[in-house]
Amino acid sequence: MTGQKATKELENPEETAEQVGLAALIIQDFRGFLLSDYQFSWDRVFQSRGDTGVFLQYTHARLHSLEETFGCGYLNDFNTACLQEPQSVSILQHLLRFDEVLYRSSQDLQPRHIVSYLLTLSHLAAVAHRTLHVRNSPPEVAGARLHLFRAVRSVLANGMKLLGITPVCRM
Repeated sequence: MTGQKATKELENPEETAEQVGLAALIIQDFRGFLLSDYQFSWDRVFQSRGDTGVFLQYTHARLHSLEETFGCGYLNDFNTACLQEPQSVSILQHLLRFDEVLYRSSQDLQPRHIVSYLLTLSHLAAVAHRTLHVRNSPPEVAGARLHLFRAVRSVLANGMKLLGITPVCRM
């Protein structure tokens, strides 16, 4: 029996690397006030852990993979009553704040509000992904969770695009 590869080949690894690198730079620049000085650090830009553009891209790719794995079978009707876990509720409450964050960012012309929001959303999604399994869950629960993760990925992608970042689907 041959072992399966855990990772898939990227269609265009150079393009993906460029998109991840640009996300790292943009997030680093937009994390603070636009008119403030800060100490630039390549090490901090390309950290694989923590609040970085790499983390946002990784989260988006991971959620995209989840959708691909389970396909559209679960994406028909779903019952929101299945989303009672604290992790689900936290994500739903955070998703509801997206328009408020966009408004605040437009008022003071500071993208840091969007960056902070997206990083928090990614952390919430990471915790939920570890604890709210789709596989081996009852179909109604799996469908609700998949919809939740799809909503997170959609908001994450839209927020990244607003910052000039092209979300990647694979890393």
